[in-house]
Amino acid sequence: MDFSTYQTEGFYDELFDENNHPRSGADLLIQKIKSLDRESLLTKQQAAETMLLQLGITFAVYGNEEGAEKIFPFDVLPRIVDGSEWTQIEAGLKQRIFALNAFIEDIYNKRQILQDRILPEELVLSSKTYRQECVGFSPPHKIWCHVTGTDLIRDRDGKFYVLEDNLRCPSGVSYVLENRQVLKRTFPQVFEASKVRAVDDYPNRLLETLEYLAPQNVSSPRIGVLTPGIYNSAYFEHSYLARQMGVELVEGQDLVVHNGFVHMRTTKGLQRIDVLYRRLDDDFIDPLTFRPDSMLGVPGLMDAYKKGRIAMANAPGTGIADDKVIYAYVPEIIKYYTGEEPILPNVPTYICSDPEDRSYVLDNLDKLVVKAANESGGYGMLIGPHATREERARFAVLIQENPRNYMAQPTIALSRAPTIADGAIVGRHVDLRPYILYGKDIHVLPGGLTRVALRKGSLVVNSSQGGGSKDTWVVDGPQ
Repeated sequence: MDFSTYQTEGFYDELFDENNHPRSGADLLIQKIKSLDRESLLTKQQAAETMLLQLGITFAVYGNEEGAEKIFPFDVLPRIVDGSEWTQIEAGLKQRIFALNAFIEDIYNKRQILQDRILPEELVLSSKTYRQECVGFSPPHKIWCHVTGTDLIRDRDGKFYVLEDNLRCPSGVSYVLENRQVLKRTFPQVFEASKVRAVDDYPNRLLETLEYLAPQNVSSPRIGVLTPGIYNSAYFEHSYLARQMGVELVEGQDLVVHNGFVHMRTTKGLQRIDVLYRRLDDDFIDPLTFRPDSMLGVPGLMDAYKKGRIAMANAPGTGIADDKVIYAYVPEIIKYYTGEEPILPNVPTYICSDPEDRSYVLDNLDKLVVKAANESGGYGMLIGPHATREERARFAVLIQENPRNYMAQPTIALSRAPTIADGAIVGRHVDLRPYILYGKDIHVLPGGLTRVALRKGSLVVNSSQGGGSKDTWVVDGPQ
């Protein structure tokens, strides 16, 4: 298929440089696509979609009138990251997760970073995700954030920036694994020749991470994936990962605390559970500790957890490092706990609780992206340049009513990648969510989930807002 009409249009393009030459590692893929006529490429796209449909790769859209379940949109043209570039990304992510974990352990115990006034104490203690119940507690091996999905973007300058950290219940890794299976069959020769780094061992590495947390006197821990149930948007992923790891998939109603330990109800009686990979937020895991109206959690779970009778990933309280206002201070957090400069920079950020920053934000809402501190999935967000006057006025009121809950960033010109849309190859904006496992050591999955804004001109890549995904190839093949 011909790329002659494809234009980068002033954005950083993931496959072509500013002179429309293939970037490092992309030659083989581009040659293959050029060798296909339009019908052949569209047939590959259709075959990939059919394969995903047969695999049942879906997500739920809350409030969607067309039905709760949708096939996750997928683009057959992969995003390519050169192996040498990935080395820096991997180092930056390991540095960041180490520092964030040290921060969480510190603020629930010694609070040294607050005493040293690296960031305002009130900012931490007023966060919705700060858990008083975790004060004075340390989880096994002092590891809080066992599974992290860190969102990266690339600006016009070609540099990667951290857009946000997701340390509570990051989703999407199942799509990484299934996308890879589809792409292996779509471009088998190109895939093999490009020496794409493998992602298939993620379930085994996740299992090793969970086993590492087990109570010391348990040699063969029983592990469960705790899901809110079939109506959760990421239920496919919960069941998929449980199946891939060969562990139990459980809901709160399947579990009971008996004699101080957590057990699973089975047809053969109660069986002890030693580790839970929980996929629901703190608020819902234990009605005796957090929200009393929760029907999803397990009464007494937190008491058993704090006594060391069960481990949980991620640890309750981890969300404090997920707060989008705390995010603004992560560069200082990295310097404080590592003594190093951040390898991956933040996007410049304005904190609305700061009077000077707030004044600037309110005066420039038409130029900025405003985010609520603890929302996700593209909700609670204003993209100023694309918003109406009424929407900006509404956000101005929200910011003035609760400045602590908002931060703002300049509108970033997200990099783009060639994408099939309306029967043609066009540029669409993308981001990248690598997944990091923190167990005995820190492991970064090579590549991660490339999310793509399928609507023309859109900067919103979230699946809940009409985005799709691509396979991400970290390549070490011929240049």
